[in-house]
Amino acid sequence: MGFSSTFPSLVPMAMFFIAFLALCLMPQPSQAITRHYEFNITMQNVTRLCHTKSIVTVNGKFPGPRIITREGDRLLIKVNNHVPNNISIHWHGVRQLRSGWADGPAYITQCPIQTGQSYVYNYTIVGQRGTLWWHAHISWLRSTLYGPLIILPKKNESYPFLKPFKEVPIILGEWFNADPETIISQALQTGGGPNVSDAYTINGLPGLLYNCSAKDTFKLKVKPGKTYLLRMINAALNDELFFSIANHTLTVVDADAVYVKPFETETILVTPGQTTNVLLKTKPEYPSATFLMTARPYVTGQGTFDNSTVAGILEYESPIPHSTKSIKKLPLFKPTLPPLNDTSFATNFSKKLRSLANSQFPAKVPQNVDKHFFFTVGLGTTPCDKNQTCQGPTNTTKFAASINNISFVQPTTALLQSHFMGQSNSVYSPYFPINPLNWFNYTGNPPNNTMVYNGTKVLVLPFNTSVELIMQDTSILGAESHPLHLHGFNFFVAGQGFGNFDPNKDPANFNLIDPVERNTVGVPSGGWVAIRFLADNPGVWFMHCHLEVHTSWGLKMAWLVLDGKLPNQKLLPPPSDLPQC
Repeated sequence: MGFSSTFPSLVPMAMFFIAFLALCLMPQPSQAITRHYEFNITMQNVTRLCHTKSIVTVNGKFPGPRIITREGDRLLIKVNNHVPNNISIHWHGVRQLRSGWADGPAYITQCPIQTGQSYVYNYTIVGQRGTLWWHAHISWLRSTLYGPLIILPKKNESYPFLKPFKEVPIILGEWFNADPETIISQALQTGGGPNVSDAYTINGLPGLLYNCSAKDTFKLKVKPGKTYLLRMINAALNDELFFSIANHTLTVVDADAVYVKPFETETILVTPGQTTNVLLKTKPEYPSATFLMTARPYVTGQGTFDNSTVAGILEYESPIPHSTKSIKKLPLFKPTLPPLNDTSFATNFSKKLRSLANSQFPAKVPQNVDKHFFFTVGLGTTPCDKNQTCQGPTNTTKFAASINNISFVQPTTALLQSHFMGQSNSVYSPYFPINPLNWFNYTGNPPNNTMVYNGTKVLVLPFNTSVELIMQDTSILGAESHPLHLHGFNFFVAGQGFGNFDPNKDPANFNLIDPVERNTVGVPSGGWVAIRFLADNPGVWFMHCHLEVHTSWGLKMAWLVLDGKLPNQKLLPPPSDLPQC
């Protein structure tokens, strides 16, 4: 009797404990956290190429510190300015959903942080994972103010490729013996082209191919039979760069913090502003050799450039301990990089980049377009100052650059702040041209009049507008590739080609199934690129060439995306510590 009376009560209790145990063993949803960083902007003496100078740094480091976070995390980064320069920091590629106050470009989303002042950048990583980076976004200060921003997947989520044994950021940069701020200031005064850099760098080091730099060589020490994830970033001011490792194949798995269909290559091309994650599978056994990793420029323009090569060393750990002297005796293999002007390689490489476009990582390409825009991008001229002789294309003109022949004039009040406060009338015009003001054969003989118009104009979009934008290079002062970066959005690269874009024929060849998703894209030299994006992020968003000299000459503009109707479609109010001009 006792047995039959107690057994029914034990069954539901046992089932409860089984269910509780199963619940405990199930993967739990990852909890987003808030991560705090502090950036102290200070001057630091740094020696490269046997030349010591004082440079602007974050926390005394060059390159600057890594930011490591996870998808979904909130970042609070306090920036304290202890140098004479005005400072602003851009978190390159971060969507900044409704948090445009944290985007960073000076006089666009914020006034710069003045000497002795601080600002807390407050934003959340939404729907992104991979490699991005941060850099100064005022004048040429990003020549030394930059570092990696690494976004790991959420906890309990994995990469869609083989888990690497180790992850290594590799940042390509430029080194100037002179002060870059002085270089660009003098160039803008004289109207001529600025002096080029003295070296390229890998993680801040020029490498053994430069004089007086053997000790300043980046070394990547690896184990045989392992897979390494190299997080490649091009932080150079003015140069697109080829990169390769001798006798090794790289597998591209990510571009601009978006997974791509993996493909193998011996060389990658990274334009300024872009990031590329590659898998490096080391040799199965110790090779009794060392291998150079090198980078040098891809050149399309007619101006002067830094025709040098940066080198690092891939060094295998030997199973047998040996001295440094014996390492030096090992054979050293050097990669063969494409020719400096190898546009064929650049084109074929970019065409291999495709989105995963699967159920887990869909390619949400706008299939229907609300607004079509056509932008010409390229160089031009502007008159010298009165009673001044210039060093530009002629002795009466300065170099300039423009989009749709509008050379952007930087305001003295932040565009976003003036928009939010309803005080935009005296700051910018909302009538940026949606097509060129003057039509001509863009890649043929240039027009006689190469003068640009100067102005602070923005292009206004209603919330949730689907956009197709054609960006067309021009032959004015010579055709040249232009890496264009769009703040606040990722976009899909639907197509590209050479010559003049043909609206009747070229759209038929657009890829609207698995185009690569990026935040920075190269407009081909003498060609065009088509991008699509959804304007679902309210705020003012900068778009500009990431060749810093072209940006300085005015190759930039801004999009103003209006608030949506719902509360979660509106720009958040500005923080209380927002810098004032």
